[in-house]
Amino acid sequence: MGILTFSLNVTLDGCVDHQEGIADDETHAHFTRLMDESGAMLWGRVTYEMMEVFWPAVARGDEEAPPAMREWAEKLEAKPKYVVSSTRTDFPWTNSHHVAGDLREGVQKLKDATPDGVLLGSGLLATELDRLDLIDEYQLLVHPRIAGHGPTLYQRGLPGTRRLELISASPFRNGAVAMHYRRAR
Repeated sequence: MGILTFSLNVTLDGCVDHQEGIADDETHAHFTRLMDESGAMLWGRVTYEMMEVFWPAVARGDEEAPPAMREWAEKLEAKPKYVVSSTRTDFPWTNSHHVAGDLREGVQKLKDATPDGVLLGSGLLATELDRLDLIDEYQLLVHPRIAGHGPTLYQRGLPGTRRLELISASPFRNGAVAMHYRRAR
């Protein structure tokens, strides 16, 4: 059975707006490594729709992009992508699949079928999956910024505090810090 790892960019004040992070070669290489180490990606519909309008064009070469972004896009194109949605069932992007039905059951089946683990990259979906006790690890890239606005990490709340064990903390040249935590059970 694989693990479910929640990975996201976050500012010091908890903002998870994708436009607030530092998008440089080092951060793209970090997320490419995380994706390489995982067997599949898992997103909510909103994240999927945000990704599908840009990354396939980069992978095809229709959009100009630096080498680190192009590498991410090409690997993402090939990676299995699973999408949780109650409003959409058609996901035409290459290797995309719908997770339908009971959320706990669907995601647990995905974890069970993916020995290399699943990389979760959607904040709102993470809140729901954390409420269901399905997230095993957290790989947060904390950016040296205070955004002063939302959306914020776990803004919908959790039923209780999550205790975590620090696995590693790696500073980047740009001031961001990659934080790797495991759930303390």
